[in-house]
Amino acid sequence: MDYSLPLATLLRTSTAAAHNAVEKTQGAGWLARGELDQDEYARLLMMLWHVYDAIERAYDEHQSHPVLSHTYNSPLLARAPLLSADISYYLDTDESTWRSHPAHVALMASPPSALSRYLARIQDIAQSADPSPLLAHAYVRYLGDLSGGQVIRNRIVKSYGLSDGRGVAFYEFKSLGGTGPATIGDMKKIKEWYRGSMNSSVGDNQALKAAIVEEANVAFELNGGLFAALKAPRLSVSTTPALPLLGEPSTPVISSIDDKAVEESGKVVFEQSEPEKTYQLSSVLAVVAAMSLAHFLLVVGGFTGDRGLAKLQALKDWLSF
Repeated sequence: MDYSLPLATLLRTSTAAAHNAVEKTQGAGWLARGELDQDEYARLLMMLWHVYDAIERAYDEHQSHPVLSHTYNSPLLARAPLLSADISYYLDTDESTWRSHPAHVALMASPPSALSRYLARIQDIAQSADPSPLLAHAYVRYLGDLSGGQVIRNRIVKSYGLSDGRGVAFYEFKSLGGTGPATIGDMKKIKEWYRGSMNSSVGDNQALKAAIVEEANVAFELNGGLFAALKAPRLSVSTTPALPLLGEPSTPVISSIDDKAVEESGKVVFEQSEPEKTYQLSSVLAVVAAMSLAHFLLVVGGFTGDRGLAKLQALKDWLSF
């Protein structure tokens, strides 16, 4: 692997296999298609709250670290408070008391092993001599929220009949440097800022790049464990696999959120640089020839100038008769 490449490029290409592995979990498919029972979706949000709370508390602690400081922006990125708002909505309780709700008490009384491993991993890194690999966990989660997570938001709204933004605060971001809600274009700018900040945070330190890439693959594996811990929907569901809302895949991207496409294919498409479009010479020549022929027919038929416009209108009226 060429570790002279920018970190953002290395992370995108080096986690492709991990993407594929998580894609095959049933839980990822249930979530991507909006098939999870609402109480199970709330259970997932509670697990994610613990993950984000651990990551964000660690980032707060190390916000001045020479590597982590580049991507530290709690007002822009923090998800734990928004998850708390969503969880309290689904559990029909106050934000200040949801952790004492029986559903959360039951979850933490016997937490899935995948959640316990995830939290322990973050804690170990945060308490280590070099917490730089926290960047890998933040990358996997935040870039996914800004990309495939936005498609999932639409499915959740539709599946659970939500309105007024309630129950989907987790997927909402503010514009970079602003206070209003971020548009798709704003989120693209946030991702560009994040990639650039990651690249500058490690500079040319190839050993550090290798460590962060390795940890990113661990982060994917841990997230796959969370998906695997989900309970099957009570109703029959599709078996079509779906990409998880994590990181950035190596697959092509749609430039806008196409919820119908997600519903039909069962896949979440993440944003990535579009490949440059190319056209065959024969196709270009065919278009030029067709345009030339059309121009010739207009001139010969006398369909130019004011008289030509009158003829075209008369022809239109005759065809619509």
